Amino acid sequence: MANFVFNQFIPTRLFFGCGEISKLATETLPGKKALLVISAGTSMRRFGYLDKVINLLGKNKVEVVVYDKILANPIKSHVMEAAELCRKEQCDFIIGLGGGSSIDSAKSIALMACNEGDYWDYMFGGTGKGKPAIGGALPVVAIPTTAGTGTEVDPWTVITHNNEKIGYGIAPLFPAVAIVDPEMMISVPAHLTAYQGFDAFFHAAEGYIANVATPISELYSLKSIELIYKSLPKAVADGRNIEARSDVALASTLAGMVESTSSCTSEHALEHAMSAYYPELPHGAGLIVLSVAYFSAFVNDVPERFMKMAEAMTGTKSNDPQDFIKALIAMQKACNVEALKLSDYGIVEGDLAKFAANARATMGGMFSLDPRALTDEDVLAIYKQSYR
Repeated sequence: MANFVFNQFIPTRLFFGCGEISKLATETLPGKKALLVISAGTSMRRFGYLDKVINLLGKNKVEVVVYDKILANPIKSHVMEAAELCRKEQCDFIIGLGGGSSIDSAKSIALMACNEGDYWDYMFGGTGKGKPAIGGALPVVAIPTTAGTGTEVDPWTVITHNNEKIGYGIAPLFPAVAIVDPEMMISVPAHLTAYQGFDAFFHAAEGYIANVATPISELYSLKSIELIYKSLPKAVADGRNIEARSDVALASTLAGMVESTSSCTSEHALEHAMSAYYPELPHGAGLIVLSVAYFSAFVNDVPERFMKMAEAMTGTKSNDPQDFIKALIAMQKACNVEALKLSDYGIVEGDLAKFAANARATMGGMFSLDPRALTDEDVLAIYKQSYR
């Protein structure tokens, strides 16, 4: 028997299930005045989520200050502006309500509410200075209204500044509380449901082939992969299918636990480089376009892992690692995303070498987690095979 050595640390208190948003009114929260962070879009107000959360917090005698400028690919200047507002209003915790961008921003704001200087002082990679965040962070409450990032149960946050899209995580950025209520997700449009669901899928799949995978992360990965393959096409086809929504929400949270016990691999670095330059490109869409070429690059390096993932997806025995690639393509078709094109977002072939260099410079650490070291030529080939 293998002599496993691993650790697990996920200190987030998780409430999962339909109707669990009501816990905001009754559970002990980590403060009495919250900076509530939402996107610059209209959905949180239009669907009543913002009012619902504020009303529930009121029952818990929690004051609220709203910050509502977060972009789909969040940027440093908003983190700094919101952190200043947080200090000025003397908020003692942060709530991220919405998609991964709002929750990631909440974490970064929580960091900068407690540390001096500029957010990029603390980044590793790119032009970041890699300083230690000795001030820690304010507590965060995460309330996802999308199923994709799993950021509600991991310490990671991704922010963009000057064409550098960099992930950052330290232990104090684990949310103190996460409330995952699938009923808060039924309003997500079909195409975004697909993009977000695939993001969760790739967190799980990358975490499964990563060279730092553990026996615990593997359990989370395979269950997440199974649930997404089974239920994402149903959630895309009918957003009000609450059973499918619940499956995908659970898969996303499990994939966040993969992020806390294993890691993404370089697929995420490759996508970050694209959306750093083209912020209109949804993160999940970029991953989908890269995925077939990316995972095909590793099928012969860890074939047994690809067969295990294929078995989790299809429920049938696999003897060929290419079964995973076939199942991945089938799932893309079932979710109507197989025809996505990078050129639709303004990306041209001349950008690909720039992306390859940016991925190494800003998120180079992810390449060390791949099953095999990719050369610069390998990276460029993945981009070229994915481009259309």
